[in-house]
Amino acid sequence: MQSAMKLLQNINSPEDLRHLAPQQLQAVADEIRQYILETMSRVGGHTGASLGAVELAVALHYAFDTPRDRIVWDVGHQAYAHKILTGRRDLLPTIKQYGGISGFLRRDESEYDTFGAGHASTSISAALGMAIARDRKGENHHVCAVIGDASLAGGMAMEAINQAGHLKTRLIVLLNDNEMSIAPAVGALTGYLNRLREAQGYHRFKDEVGETLLSIPALGSRLLHAAKTVKDALAAAVLPGALVNELGFKYIGYVDGHNPRSLVAALREAMQVKDGPVIVHALTTKGKGYPASEKNYYAWHATGPFDLKTGKPVKSSSKAPAYTQVFGKTMCELMERDERIVALTAAMPDGTGVDMILEKFPERAFDVGIAEQHAVTFSGGMACEGLKPVAAIYSTFLQRGFDQVMHDICVQNLDVTFAMDRGGVAGPDGPTHHGLMDIAYLRPMPNMVLMAPKDEAEMRDMLLTAIEHNGPAALRYPRGNGVGVDTSSEPQLLEIGKGEILRDGGDWAIVAYGSMVHPSLAAAESLARDGIETTVVNARFVKPLDAGLILALARTKRLIVTVEEAYLAGGFGSAVMELLEENGLQDQVKVVRMGIPDRLVTHGDAKLLLAKYGLDADGIYTRVKRCVEQSDHGVTKLSATRFS
Repeated sequence: MQSAMKLLQNINSPEDLRHLAPQQLQAVADEIRQYILETMSRVGGHTGASLGAVELAVALHYAFDTPRDRIVWDVGHQAYAHKILTGRRDLLPTIKQYGGISGFLRRDESEYDTFGAGHASTSISAALGMAIARDRKGENHHVCAVIGDASLAGGMAMEAINQAGHLKTRLIVLLNDNEMSIAPAVGALTGYLNRLREAQGYHRFKDEVGETLLSIPALGSRLLHAAKTVKDALAAAVLPGALVNELGFKYIGYVDGHNPRSLVAALREAMQVKDGPVIVHALTTKGKGYPASEKNYYAWHATGPFDLKTGKPVKSSSKAPAYTQVFGKTMCELMERDERIVALTAAMPDGTGVDMILEKFPERAFDVGIAEQHAVTFSGGMACEGLKPVAAIYSTFLQRGFDQVMHDICVQNLDVTFAMDRGGVAGPDGPTHHGLMDIAYLRPMPNMVLMAPKDEAEMRDMLLTAIEHNGPAALRYPRGNGVGVDTSSEPQLLEIGKGEILRDGGDWAIVAYGSMVHPSLAAAESLARDGIETTVVNARFVKPLDAGLILALARTKRLIVTVEEAYLAGGFGSAVMELLEENGLQDQVKVVRMGIPDRLVTHGDAKLLLAKYGLDADGIYTRVKRCVEQSDHGVTKLSATRFS
C-alpha cells in the first residue's frame, strides 16, 4: 500500500493537505479509502462508517485552519480519515488494539481531537460551548460540529440546536446524511431530511426571485420587503427547510458528500455567515467505495478482519453462539407464547439481536433510533397498559437513560425488563463502551431486580424470569460468545434472589457474579490440585442478594472472595460487604473484592484486559492462593481488603 500512497504518504498534518491543489483532493480521498480498506481487512474496525466520511474529513481539514479552527466529530465511528490526516496515518494498523490508537476521539491522543466522543448526539452541544467560549474570549476562529442524520435525531442534539438558534452564535454544523445510523435511520426526522433533499428547486427559485426584485431601480427593496411575507408563507407551506430557518439556522445544501471540491465550496460559504448558525447538508453513502459494505451496511458498520477480495469475514474459532444471538432466539421463542411481550432497541437492532425479532414480529418490535431516554419511558408507557416490554440496550448506553429508569420505571414499579448487552469489558471499543457501571447505577434503585447469568443457558432462564417478574428487572451479559453449554432445554423460572453452590468444601469461598463464574470454577480446580479446596457460588442476583447463603458462608468460612466484571465502587462486592455489616458479621470473615479498580479501562482485546485486572482463571487462582497462604501464616487481619 505504501507505494500506492503517492499523495497521502507526504501528508503528515492538515497543513500538508492544504498545500495541495483543489483538483488533487479526490485523489487523496481515494488513497485514504483504499488505505482504510486494506488496514481494516487485517485488524478490523468501524469500516463502513469511516468509508462514507472520507471526503468529509478531507474537505474539513482543507477548508478550515485546523487545529486553530475547531472540528467537533460526533461519536467517532466515521473519523478514521480524520485520524489519518492528523498525524496518525502510520498508527492506523494499531487502532482499537491494546497500546494502539483509539477507535473514537480522545483529547489526550491529538490536539485535533477537540472533544472526546464515543456516544452519539454530543457534537453540537460541545461545539456550541466552544463557540460561546471563543466569543467570550474575543477570538475569531471557526467551530464546526460534524453530526450524522441519525445522531441529529437524538434529544441532546435537538436541545443544542434549540439553544444555538436562540443564541444566534456563529457556528457551523456539517450534517452527514447517509440515511443510516448503524441500522437504517428511523423516525419522522428522517422523512423531513428526505423532503429537504427534494426541495432544492425551491431554494434556487427563492434566490432567483430575490435577486430579480432587488434589480428593479428604486422599488426593488420595497418589493422584496413586501414579498417577504408571501414568500415566508410559501416556504412554510411547501419547503421542509423552513423548519431549519425557523430554528434560527441558515441552510446550505444539499451537497454531494463525496465531492471534496463541492464540500470545500459549501464550507467556505458557511464560513462567511457572521450572524448566526448554519447547517451544511451533505449526502453520503455509508461504506462508500467498497461494494460489499455498500450493499450490507448492517454487517459492515464495524467488522473484524476480512478477505479484501471477497469481503468474507475471517471466521471466529469459537463454536459457541454469541450472547446476542441467544437473546434474539430466546425472545422469539417467548414472544411466540406470550403476545404481551414486545421488544425494543435504540438504533442497535443487529448489535442486540433485536434484528431477528424485527424480522419475525415486525409489529411487536421497535427501533426507536438514538434515543435511550425515550426508549425507557416508551417502555414504561407500554407497561402501564399491560404489555411486557424488553428493552435491549448496551450497558454503556443505558447510562444515557439513568433518570428515566429511576423516575419513570422504578418509582412507578413498572413491569419493564432491561437486557443489557456488553455488560463488562467491551474490548476494542474502549472506555466509552465498557459496561462497567450498571451494577452501581441500578443497584440503589427501588424495586429493581438485578441478575447476571453464568452462561448462555442460564441467560435463557434469566430472560424468562425477568419477563415474568412483576416489576423492573435487568440482566447483564458480556460481549461475544458464550461458554459453549447446551441451550436446547426450555427456559426455566429461577427463584428471585437465590444463588447456587457449584462446588462445596474447604475454608475458603469464591462468590462469583455472571461472567466470572466459569473462570472461578477453573481457578478452584487449579487450587484443588494444590490441595486447597474452595467453595464456588454462582450468586446469580446482586439485588436481592441471597442473604441466607452469603451469611452462612460468613459464619463458616475464613475467606470470601467476590469476583465481578464491573467497577468495584458500588458493585457486587460492595453489596456483599453491606450485607455483612448490616448483620454484624463484617469482622467475622475476611472479604476480598475482585473487580475493576477506579480507573479508566483502555481499549484492547477483552481477554487481555481481563487478565490485566486479574479477572481470569489464572488471576483468581493467584489471588485466592495468596490470601490462603497469608491466612495460614497468621498475617491477615480480619478486615476487608480490595484487589486493585
